[in-house]
Amino acid sequence: MEDGSPYLSASRVSEFLGITRSELAQLVGVARNTLAAKSGARKVDQALSPVVRILAMAAGMAGGGDSAAVWFKHQPIPGWAGKTAYDLVAEGKGDKVLAYLETVRSGVYS
Repeated sequence: MEDGSPYLSASRVSEFLGITRSELAQLVGVARNTLAAKSGARKVDQALSPVVRILAMAAGMAGGGDSAAVWFKHQPIPGWAGKTAYDLVAEGKGDKVLAYLETVRSGVYS
């Protein structure tokens, strides 16, 4: 979130992941201009929410944000033909990534 704003910050998420705002827009399925428009704040917040939830859960499991960002972009998820969390989110399957992380956290895939 930006200082004083109740909404998630596209700038901070893109910086955290080391990707451009254009790449972030494509990842979450919104127009690039929507990320910057104040009128689109609710839509952006809704689009960024699954990514932020995935990163927060991964950071808690991996021991930090840097590890979570690397995992999100580069670590293939078992059972998804070599696809990463980034790939699955881009396909609109963020819920599948969250479900996977829940199973790992509960000890199913340790």
